[in-house]
Amino acid sequence: MIGRISGTLIEKEPPQIVVDACGVGYELDVPMSTFCNLPSEGNQVALFTHHVVREDAQLLYGFLTKRERDVFRTVIRVNGVGPKMGLALLSGMSVDDLASAVDQGQTGLLTRVPGIGKKTAERLLLELKGKLPVMGGLFSEHSDAKADVLAALMALGYNEREAAAAVKTLSPDVEVAQGIREALRSLAH
Repeated sequence: MIGRISGTLIEKEPPQIVVDACGVGYELDVPMSTFCNLPSEGNQVALFTHHVVREDAQLLYGFLTKRERDVFRTVIRVNGVGPKMGLALLSGMSVDDLASAVDQGQTGLLTRVPGIGKKTAERLLLELKGKLPVMGGLFSEHSDAKADVLAALMALGYNEREAAAAVKTLSPDVEVAQGIREALRSLAH
C-alpha cells in the first residue's frame, strides 16, 4: 500500500496531478480542496495517499492532510459511494462542512454536490452519522493568511500537528510570506 508520496509536482490538470518521486511519475487524482492548495509546478509537494488496486487498474488518490484522507476512506465505505463520488464530495465541500452536514442531517447540502442525489445523500447521512467528528478544523480557526501559511507548511512535508503549532505562534495580522519564514524558523528549533 502506498500511504504517502513526496516529490516534485510536475503536472497539474484538474483533478489529476503527477508527482515525480525519485524518477517515477505517479499520477494522482485529488479533490479540488487539495488541488487549489498545491504549489506551482516544479515545487516540492507531500501528499497522503489512498491506493486502490483493481483488476484493470491501480489508482492513487492524494490529499494534503491526513484528516482529509481519513474522511475520504470513511466516505467510500458507504454502500454505493466509490472514490469518484468521494472526490466529488471533498471537492464540493470542506471536511468540516461535510461533518457538520452529516451531524445536522442536512441532505440539501449534500445534494448540491454534482452526482449526489437525494437517496445517496440520505444513505450518506445514515451511514456516516457519528463517524465524522465535527472539529472546526485547522483552517477555520485561522485567518486567511494563517491558513495559507498552514497549507504551505503541509505542502513542504510538515504534518498537521507540527504546522498548526508553528502557525499558532504567529501574530494575528501576519502576512503570508513573513508568516512562512517565521513558522519555518520556529520549526527549525
